[in-house]
Amino acid sequence: MDMYKRGSFGSGQEYGGLEGSVDGVQFPKFRYHPDPVKTGAFLKSDSAVVCQCCNNPTDIYYSGPFYAEEEVDILCPACIANGEAAMKYDGEFQDEYSTDDDVDDDERLDELIHRTPGYHGWQQEYWRAHCGDYCAFLGYVGYKELEQMGIVDEVLDDDTIWKEWMKPETMLRNMVDGGSVQGYLFRCLHCGKYRLWVDCD
Repeated sequence: MDMYKRGSFGSGQEYGGLEGSVDGVQFPKFRYHPDPVKTGAFLKSDSAVVCQCCNNPTDIYYSGPFYAEEEVDILCPACIANGEAAMKYDGEFQDEYSTDDDVDDDERLDELIHRTPGYHGWQQEYWRAHCGDYCAFLGYVGYKELEQMGIVDEVLDDDTIWKEWMKPETMLRNMVDGGSVQGYLFRCLHCGKYRLWVDCD
């Protein structure tokens, strides 16, 4: 699947939780991924498809990563939100070991890996955390988007991510949304600080 089938992040755009309906389809709220339609985690089909978990027709289906032994192509938003998809296929939407390790709460981890739509990374997807909780994934960004939002200094001030890079400023300036160096933007649900993850193709 194309990891860049998604809306652009946009200058200074804030993400609020999606809840209600999308194109007439009832849509659940995902705390750690508040706008998964905008980020491309869910795609809209021209005609109804059948969710492999509940066997109900849907025209909005999941397009992100799902780690399970059985190959699963079509999942509706409801089956992800209520945990039925993860339970039926014994799967995860996010690798539990590819997260920041400062969250000591099994219920929050369960919500993240079993009931939250993931995102596409060049390499292994990684989920940021802050204030003892997982952050909300906002979308895919490059340096230009961070500069437009006025948060370049804030993400550079995060020692957790940059300790692996010798020249974080250079890495950040080479980051282009949809390019070989890709940024993934998160925001703390409690204090509002932005957190970034970066990987390369």
